[in-house]
Amino acid sequence: MTAPVRPACDLQPAIAVVGGSLTGPVTALLLLQAGFDDVTVFEAAPASAPLGGGLIGLEHPALDVLDRLGIDQREFVAHDSEAIVEMSIRDRRPAETIRRTYPGRNTTWTRLHQALTRRLPAGVLQTGMKVTALTERAGRPVLRFRDGHTAAADLVVFADGRSSTGRRLLDSERTLRYAGYVAHRGIADITPPAGLRDFLRLQPCPGVQFNLAPVPGGCDWTFYLDCTSGEYARRFGAEPTRRVFALPRHVSPAARAHVDTHADLLLPAEHAALVRATSTRMAVPVLDITPPNRMVWPVGAGHAVLLGDALAPVRPHTARGANNGIEQAAGLAAALTQHRKYAADLPAALHGWQRRHLPAAVAALHRGPVIGHRLGLGTHQPTP
Repeated sequence: MTAPVRPACDLQPAIAVVGGSLTGPVTALLLLQAGFDDVTVFEAAPASAPLGGGLIGLEHPALDVLDRLGIDQREFVAHDSEAIVEMSIRDRRPAETIRRTYPGRNTTWTRLHQALTRRLPAGVLQTGMKVTALTERAGRPVLRFRDGHTAAADLVVFADGRSSTGRRLLDSERTLRYAGYVAHRGIADITPPAGLRDFLRLQPCPGVQFNLAPVPGGCDWTFYLDCTSGEYARRFGAEPTRRVFALPRHVSPAARAHVDTHADLLLPAEHAALVRATSTRMAVPVLDITPPNRMVWPVGAGHAVLLGDALAPVRPHTARGANNGIEQAAGLAAALTQHRKYAADLPAALHGWQRRHLPAAVAALHRGPVIGHRLGLGTHQPTP
């Protein structure tokens, strides 16, 4: 049987996606679904590296993208509550409660990552491939990896997170800045307090916030506390702009004691007990960056783009990190599809994509410090 003949306008660029967390696999799946047949995802971490992550809020546009990929919400959403319960705390007791509705659903990085990567066809995801350079050869972008291998493409999509190599190579003047506080995170494998089903936000005083939500097998908490750069380095082994994620092995006894002490001082007894009982802990320094003024760069006759946290890592209070990445990936796939199917001018399609999505990314960057200031976070206020 002869293979079907493609229309003359059916262009098939080679696309390299750098980053195998969430935005990278979403991008690859969207492109594969749209008919692109030369898509490779390069992930720096080896296949044997332990992977896991905490709570993520996904809004309806991002959920719709996943739905169109055939990923049923029941596969990655364990608790379908849309409620956010905000509680002010006085003397370690609830003082006022406000109930809000979140336009989306909560999941965890682990569940969503598993749902995405299990759908990638064999050979698409290549692990242990740390990018060190982006060059040009015969008019095409060429990725160079730490092990000496190279890979040529027509389009390079950098979706490699907050400490993005792509951003360093393409937009090196935009460097991360520490915001002065840390999101201490834990996953407690115990029954959530009082049958917790909703997302719970506790506000004991300015400069402190505690979030708690049910996840499969227990509950996920985040405790925001002020911290100087020097204190972060002493507790987690490196400066915050170098160690942008403190994994469990980086959490020192001093870091654990710091969180436990503040939980005992500020949180209701049942929540403080939950923090103390949590063995697996991480920490994420809250970072800012100068807003980008572009998402697309020419590389020879090809292009490279930044999206998601690689473009603009946002503060977690905005709840826009994963949402930005997924929505930008969907927009990119739509622009590239017009090029593939109808020979639309590729530079014009990419710049149209940039014009549509860049303002939202910039707005989220501006909104983060406003929220942090309102909460008193990053001001190094003395704790009551």
